[in-house]
Amino acid sequence: MEDASASGSLLRREDRDGIAMLTLNRPLQFNALSVELLGQLQTEIDSIGSDSSVRVVVIGGAGKAFCAGHDLREMRSDPALESQRSLFRLCSRVMLALINLPQPVIARVHGIATAAGCQLVAACDLAIAADDARFAVSGINLGLFCGTPAVALVRNISRKKAFEMLMTGDFIDASTALAEGLVNRIVPLADLDAAIDTLARSIAVKLPAAVAAGKRLFYRQLEMGVEAAYQLATESMACNMMDRDVLQGIDAFIDRRTAK
Repeated sequence: MEDASASGSLLRREDRDGIAMLTLNRPLQFNALSVELLGQLQTEIDSIGSDSSVRVVVIGGAGKAFCAGHDLREMRSDPALESQRSLFRLCSRVMLALINLPQPVIARVHGIATAAGCQLVAACDLAIAADDARFAVSGINLGLFCGTPAVALVRNISRKKAFEMLMTGDFIDASTALAEGLVNRIVPLADLDAAIDTLARSIAVKLPAAVAAGKRLFYRQLEMGVEAAYQLATESMACNMMDRDVLQGIDAFIDRRTAK
């Protein structure tokens, strides 16, 4: 049985002061990523990408956990190869859409984040975790290597630690996730929303064009050699300087006044 809000939505969205909060809403299933939930997440991401009023996105989970990964019951209900391909392609599109979104995305993590749930944390640009959070890519325990989560995980933490997690399926705690670079900071659960709000607001007040250009450059140059990365960064900064709001901001700094 699905466990969603009275509206029947598996994904809640709340916008406030330029911050869009997306809440995975299957608490009885620990917010497992069903096909329908992934589809709703893709729809909202597409909508937010063209919404200039949104400056920052936050993704969290309802109930006791962030996300327990894919819905295994749903996966077993249709074991055909093409069905499995379709599911993982959809999930990969969602993860790529988060990277391609012009607005920064913050993961609000509490409870467990396992398999594709851990992948979702890694796919977000930033992450703040409650001190009770635990992370794992545990498919190997079932005989299923977490291939798509590996793509995001190895781009966040050290290669050997990622391989250890993928091969053992063992959990790491919030402190280890912080030390390995999977999350930006950890706070007590009672302070999680305040910490998310502080980080989101610190980004929301920045010039959207600069944030979007910076995020785009950040991910593109990661996949390049050093020389090509510098060429791309040079062009990006030169074009960024052509924005009249940037010039106004620089002039305000020089004149020691507040930029508008």
